[in-house]
Amino acid sequence: MTEFIRTPDENFADLDDFTYAPNYHTWQDLRMHYVDEGPQDGPVMLLLHGMPTWSYLYRNMIPALVDAGYRCIAPDHMGFGRSDKPTDIHWYTIARHTEILTSLITTLDLDNITLVCQDWGGPTGLAQAATMPERFERLIIMNTWLHHPEFEYTDAILNWIQNWYEGGRFHLERPNVGLLLILPMAGPEVVFPALMEGTEPEVEGEVAAVYRGFSAPYRGLPDEAFNGYRRFPLSIPVRNYDNGNGAAQTLHYRTLLNWDKHVHFVWGCSDDVFNEAWGRKWADQMNATFDAIPDAGHFLQNTHGAETAGFILKRIGEE
Repeated sequence: MTEFIRTPDENFADLDDFTYAPNYHTWQDLRMHYVDEGPQDGPVMLLLHGMPTWSYLYRNMIPALVDAGYRCIAPDHMGFGRSDKPTDIHWYTIARHTEILTSLITTLDLDNITLVCQDWGGPTGLAQAATMPERFERLIIMNTWLHHPEFEYTDAILNWIQNWYEGGRFHLERPNVGLLLILPMAGPEVVFPALMEGTEPEVEGEVAAVYRGFSAPYRGLPDEAFNGYRRFPLSIPVRNYDNGNGAAQTLHYRTLLNWDKHVHFVWGCSDDVFNEAWGRKWADQMNATFDAIPDAGHFLQNTHGAETAGFILKRIGEE
């Protein structure tokens, strides 16, 4: 029996900008949440999040994609969002996240899929396209990567990893990672003191709503509920090759260089984690289109959701 924590439904009751009915997929003895909006017989948009977010990240993209006739499936990785949160930090591996996502796709029998992936949604989602290409119509790749020996990890990635080890900025009891999603709006002078001191930020209006959305999954939960958040940074293969499924990532990267269907890149070019140079290099390798959003950072769905959805629909219309 897996020991886990389940976020109470009331944590999500006040999210006025994300009112979609929850859906659940059972994997082993755990429950995975996913959003399922739009026509059931429509082509699928599989919207994948990374760290430290959940399907709420796509709140400003889903309406436009549904209006265009797509069925939007947006799951929460185990440990995130409304999905169950195993308490053992060693439970979390990228291979396991990937396996669970495969089970969701096959159980729902999804096909004609447009994959939309960012951050850890890249390694977990692109694995699906590499191993089940017949189910996928196209790839939309945004501010992510696949590990391979030639990949050059930026200083920003290395600093991010280090900050999750003892002595680092995020090596905290119950680290309030939702604060990171309001950093571009509230500024470091608000975010980092609240993070280090374990206090609530003094924000209001839209910023308060966004903070409420990203902190909802863990609000009021014990420290063990945060182990999914901790494990993603500690699984980046430059430091933890096995836990990060490094060999499989390399295989998927090399496999997808021969992808013969549509590929479109949309990139937040102010991201110092996965920078513009890397995005353009990868797009060139895959003979893909590349749409730049110059003032968007790592979480372009959060800050430029409508614009990102517009680029996606425009490129599909031009195919």
